[in-house]
Amino acid sequence: MTTEYQIIDKELISSLSFPNTEVLEEMDEVKQRKQDLDRALTLGNLEHVKIKIYFEDDLSHKMVETTIWGVTDNRVILKQGVVIPVNRIYKII
Repeated sequence: MTTEYQIIDKELISSLSFPNTEVLEEMDEVKQRKQDLDRALTLGNLEHVKIKIYFEDDLSHKMVETTIWGVTDNRVILKQGVVIPVNRIYKII
C-alpha cells in the first residue's frame, strides 16, 4: 500500500503540530535517515539543491520541497527558522 503525501508550502510548516513519537520502526531506517539528512544538508549549503522531505504531523503525511539549512540531533532547520522534528521524517530525497 502506498501512502499519499500532501504537498505543503514551507511557510505553513510552522503552524503544524508534531507529536514526539518516532515514525520509523527499524533502527536501520533511523540510521539511513541521518545519513540522508547529512547529505541533504551538504547539498543545500554547497549547491543550493532543493530536497523533498516526507514527514508526518499530528494529522497526515506531508511533503515539502525545500533547501535544508541545518540539522541538529532533533530538528531539521529550513529557511526563516522553520523546523521539522527529525523523528517525524520518513525519508529525504
